[in-house]
Amino acid sequence: MHAKLVAINGPLRKSEYPLVGELRLGRNADSTVRLEDPWVSEHHCTIKEEDDQFVLTDLESHAGTFVNGIPVKQRVLTGGDEVAVGNSLFQFQWEKAASSPSNAVQIDNLQLENVREVELLGGELKNLTPEALAGLPANERVGRNLNALLRISQAIGSLRDEESLPWQLLGMIFDVIPAERGAILLMEGNSTELRGQIAWDRACGPDHPVHVSEEMVRRVAEKGVPLWNCGGRAESGGTHRRSFISMPIAAKERVIGIIYVEAGGKAFTQADVELLAAIAGLAAVGVENARQFERLSSENRRLRAEASLTHDMVGRSARMREVYQFVERVAASDSTVLICGESGTGKELAARAIHKNSARKEQEFVGLNCAALTETLLESELFGHEKGAFTSAVSQKKGYLEVAEGGTIFLDEIGELSPILQAKLLRVLQEREFVRVGGTRPIKIDVRFLAATNKDLQRAVREEKFRADLYHRLNVISLTLPALRERPQDIADLAEHFVARYSKKCKRRVTGISAAALECLRRYQWPGNIRELENAMERAVVIGNSETIQPEDLPDSLQESAEAVENAPAKYHDGIREFKKQMILGALEQGGGNITEAAKLLGVHANYLHRLMTNLELRPKAKKQTGA
Repeated sequence: MHAKLVAINGPLRKSEYPLVGELRLGRNADSTVRLEDPWVSEHHCTIKEEDDQFVLTDLESHAGTFVNGIPVKQRVLTGGDEVAVGNSLFQFQWEKAASSPSNAVQIDNLQLENVREVELLGGELKNLTPEALAGLPANERVGRNLNALLRISQAIGSLRDEESLPWQLLGMIFDVIPAERGAILLMEGNSTELRGQIAWDRACGPDHPVHVSEEMVRRVAEKGVPLWNCGGRAESGGTHRRSFISMPIAAKERVIGIIYVEAGGKAFTQADVELLAAIAGLAAVGVENARQFERLSSENRRLRAEASLTHDMVGRSARMREVYQFVERVAASDSTVLICGESGTGKELAARAIHKNSARKEQEFVGLNCAALTETLLESELFGHEKGAFTSAVSQKKGYLEVAEGGTIFLDEIGELSPILQAKLLRVLQEREFVRVGGTRPIKIDVRFLAATNKDLQRAVREEKFRADLYHRLNVISLTLPALRERPQDIADLAEHFVARYSKKCKRRVTGISAAALECLRRYQWPGNIRELENAMERAVVIGNSETIQPEDLPDSLQESAEAVENAPAKYHDGIREFKKQMILGALEQGGGNITEAAKLLGVHANYLHRLMTNLELRPKAKKQTGA
């Protein structure tokens, strides 16, 4: 018996990893299976043999590990299980060791004899340009070869599957090249590792593997030149020798595959080499097209999935696309999700998106802020109470847990729970039942739990301010939302979204945001994240006077941030400040001390001039009082 992990999708597709000892998956360089994927943690998960079983363990990865679409912390694998790690999908295979497949290439340590590298500079069919075709001799062999190339070109042009293309190509090669056996090997990316291989022996049938020299594969892959053996290699137990051609399939100055053909009693000729070189050129186009088609299909599926996702979040940056993919993947399960992130990053919107795309979307989504209520009131709101449970309990009341039955409950600021409520919530998560305040009868519930926090709960656990067992119950799957400063590409979209919302709410026509105002928004660090941006846009809509948002409509902190230039000499800022003072004083003098008139002369709004004068510590001169 032997077990292995086979990559069936992703950058390592078709790679196999035998399970001997412990298999480590992650982005770290020491990982057995290294995945360069932002969704994969440094140390993501392990698969280890324990008591004749193979156990998968998630190593507190930030995106989770999925088995057959279900997020798991630890799972005993069975044959056929599919393991998703980031954007890669693996299949766990555990079965009796099988013999080499009948159509496999068997790479051996064979010695190469009488082999020479071929330079194809002036061959008849190497460069199929109109000029080259016009100069070809009109004979039966050339006509037959051109017809063969035409058929191969038409067939390759219609193929979009990289798996079926080599089989059809090998069959067409057998029609025009006098080969007894052949193989096509495809390389992985820019490496010499094999991505796929197919082979066929026409004389001995499908149960006979095709032997290929390891040295030959290495030389062709590294140098990118054909190898031609006119006399071939000695057969074991005899003196008969065979001829072979090993032709690189090259695209964009790199070898992406090798065509190998081997003859019987008759040696290959120069014409056979040239024809195979022309076929390899067509094959390179076909393989690249098939791979590009596969990449586009994968991207199309991803975009369709994002388009079908229901959510109210705004953003098209790479970080937000990761959030959308996460929501899509976890929404289908009932697992508890812990959403982390700074205050104002949109944790509740993410929680609502998970609910809206789940099987519970027709049921209630109930949100409760654990920091907004006292311990006693929060317990009553969460669990409900019986009549007479306390002085003001004049009737029975259902808690949020009962209201959310069949749906989702979202516990915001979960880190603010008191130790007593932490213990009670832990029991609810474990037993899926609770007791109302003042009650004695346990009530069963079917609720999905989502929680959010802007605190470092792991640190709170170490400091014994948060229960470790509750943390692990909540942290089945975790999502960390990026701060706004980490996705500056989304600032303009978010600002436009809020301007449209509040212009409609305030019934004021605002068509957009000026370039200068957008620059202010982009330069600001947004410590309050999206919530601060929303407040800034609401303020700009309310106090603005033009149809576009101007810098003077924004809060002072944003304008000051835009005016400041990092690492600039202090004297420069002092000079700018003094220049502004002189301009304002000159305008006030021309306007007779009237701020409104001065603002008109400067081309700014009077409110902005007021704020600017305050920042520059300028005070308008008091008007002289005239006697009666």
